[in-house]
Amino acid sequence: MTTSKDIEIFLNRSGWQNFERTQIKGDASSRRYERVSSKNQNAILMITPKANPKNYEIENKKTNNRERIGYNSLARLAGNRLEAFICISNELRIRGFSAPKIFASDLDMGLLLLEDLGDNLFSKFIQNNKNQEKKLYYAAVDCLAAIYRCTFSRKMNFKNSYWEVKEYDDLAMLTEVDLLLDWYAKDLGHLIDNQARQEWHSIWKKLFVTFKSAASGLGLRDFHAENIFWLSERQGVAKIGLIDFQDALFVHPSYDLVSLVEDARRDVSPELEEILIDRFCQKAGIKNDEKFQSAYAVMGAQRNSKILGIFVRLAKRDKKLQYIDLIPRVKKHLVRNLNTPACYELRQWLEQHIPEIFYD
Repeated sequence: MTTSKDIEIFLNRSGWQNFERTQIKGDASSRRYERVSSKNQNAILMITPKANPKNYEIENKKTNNRERIGYNSLARLAGNRLEAFICISNELRIRGFSAPKIFASDLDMGLLLLEDLGDNLFSKFIQNNKNQEKKLYYAAVDCLAAIYRCTFSRKMNFKNSYWEVKEYDDLAMLTEVDLLLDWYAKDLGHLIDNQARQEWHSIWKKLFVTFKSAASGLGLRDFHAENIFWLSERQGVAKIGLIDFQDALFVHPSYDLVSLVEDARRDVSPELEEILIDRFCQKAGIKNDEKFQSAYAVMGAQRNSKILGIFVRLAKRDKKLQYIDLIPRVKKHLVRNLNTPACYELRQWLEQHIPEIFYD
């Protein structure tokens, strides 16, 4: 475990001596954050539990044994591999996006010293400037469309760090939707037997075919109002500050759009949602047709099913009870997804096995 003394040595070695350190509220992960500041200079210190590199290396050798490796491999999560954050940040920055600059790193200690993007989180800024909500969401959608239009290499490197960005494949998506069964349904007293689970998987596999309607692009995978910053002094897509993108994969272009619009933490009106979807498609060069709308609904159902499971897990296993308050909004998003023609069969399965999803 990284100690306070380790951190002091790291900061001194990086030229950040005699700076004040202030703890910052964390997220749902095991990472911790501190603001390192003086009168003239700020940075963010990311403190991450040490990762086990063997897991990633085993998968790279194509043993195809992701289940044995563990959940992060199944769901294609970077976990505590700081190489992912470093390499993806660099790739975004060289294309003009506002990912944090890396000032210093110590992968063995699990430490990164990052550019401080400030305090103007979207959620906070919009709460204090409600008349600018549409302007900020337009800018966020334009940023997503610009990322989609960019070409990214699967194999990324920066200085001595290397990372391979993979596809968001069926196994990863199925692993995530199973969280709904293993945590949300189980907490309600529903034990899903093998036959019902096989039916669940069969329905989802048919739904995943809708994602072939558009070419994949880089999806940051956690793009929402508490993970993006408003940098008003910058220009164009650089106005959107990006964090928490280490789990990025190549996905259908609707993924981050769903994450932004069907936010678990704040409401976006149906009227604004419709405008944002249309704007994204125009900017990204995608037809906002029935195929895209079906894929958007399926992606929403997949993501919201996963989130319901994750929030119950965070509350029950990790004792982070604040996530319970977010569940009703996620359920509302999921029901809207299920009310679309594309998700009809999925809705029928859930009505039979987990009817509480449809309760207010």
